[in-house]
Amino acid sequence: MEFSLAVRVYYEDTDAGGVVYYANYLKFFERGRTEALRELGFEQSGLGAQQDTIFAVRAIHVEYLLPAQLDDTLSVVTRIRLPGKASLEFEQLVVLENGYKILTTATVKVVCLRASTLKPRAIPEDILQAVEVYSAG
Repeated sequence: MEFSLAVRVYYEDTDAGGVVYYANYLKFFERGRTEALRELGFEQSGLGAQQDTIFAVRAIHVEYLLPAQLDDTLSVVTRIRLPGKASLEFEQLVVLENGYKILTTATVKVVCLRASTLKPRAIPEDILQAVEVYSAG
């Protein structure tokens, strides 16, 4: 099971060569992770305020395969895995919608923290269950 988010490439996303600046893919990936969690019923703002929970990127590995350019329509594809009790792993792709070419891939490990102390904590049970159901589907 996977989540997909459409992204249009704007002028602000590109570098002097007219292609998407490499760091902007990290923003696309962040949006994809945020929307995947929202699709499961969890908004980042609500997690911090209601469950004293935030997620922080611990590690990211990105492969840049092909460039995206101005006005391209992209899909940010996100899959979630549960490698541990206090972390989530996201497999993400940026795909050119016209022709389904994979442009960029990433593996992102995020850790669960208490918002009040920024110390590690176990993923809350309701999030854990939602991700387990999602992963099984």
